[in-house]
Amino acid sequence: MDITLALGGGGSKGNAHIGVLRILEREGFRIRAIAGTSAGGMIACIYAAGYTPDEIETEISKASKRKLYGLGSRSAPAIFGVDRIANVLKEMLGDESFDDLKIPCAVTAVDIGSRQEVVLRKGRVVDALMATIAIPGVFPPKAWGDRLLVDGGVLDPVPITVARSLMKNIPIVASVLSPAPQTWSNLPPPHILKTPLVLEPITRLRVAQAFELFLRSLDIGQRMLTELRLEVDKPDVIIRPDVAEIGVLDKVNVAEVVKLGEIAAEKALQDLYYAVSWKGKMLRRLGFRVPR
Repeated sequence: MDITLALGGGGSKGNAHIGVLRILEREGFRIRAIAGTSAGGMIACIYAAGYTPDEIETEISKASKRKLYGLGSRSAPAIFGVDRIANVLKEMLGDESFDDLKIPCAVTAVDIGSRQEVVLRKGRVVDALMATIAIPGVFPPKAWGDRLLVDGGVLDPVPITVARSLMKNIPIVASVLSPAPQTWSNLPPPHILKTPLVLEPITRLRVAQAFELFLRSLDIGQRMLTELRLEVDKPDVIIRPDVAEIGVLDKVNVAEVVKLGEIAAEKALQDLYYAVSWKGKMLRRLGFRVPR
């Protein structure tokens, strides 16, 4: 039962992808290619490097106990630095290039200069990950040749088309970390500035309060962009873990977030089996969207 997987971004929410991977493997689905952005890109590359879901959870859990986010340098246009995150990734991936990975893998970023999406699937994996996780204003952009790259989720929250390009003619499964539209009115606002990572006095400044309002507006736009991309890119199956109340930089219990991914994947099993069935394959070959 071959599938291709697209993993969306979402910071601390991204641990839910580990649970999705675990259930897919348990049920006999073989992931032939994988693409991701931001936190989804991290999980995608680590998995493609040959780590099992159990090993990924163990390593991420150990990493989460460290102080990963330090304040950014004055020369970087960002609140936080990424040196400690880079060190963790280097411990796991070393100097591996995309050519060294066990399955085809790609991550996405956005070129601030050209305002275009950039698909990264060549060169050193850790360098690409520093680009795909570069949340604008939160983490510093990544220099890539003559380009300056930021988080791929700015333009494409779930890189379905990129995943499809890696392995054609098999079902595309999208693990989406944003909530379904019908739940939006009941959700809490995003709270990057209210995490323990940011000093409380800073959050009382007028400029910080204004930034918080900006983040709320941005979050609305990102949710709508996600839904529009899902409608246009048409994955065969959508798995949507219930992680809406988790902030992008929240310090979380990794195992609990992983469990949310497992629950969501189990709920999607009927759709997954249909997508790989002979009927689902026939509909896809005829150019029809597999019904859910």
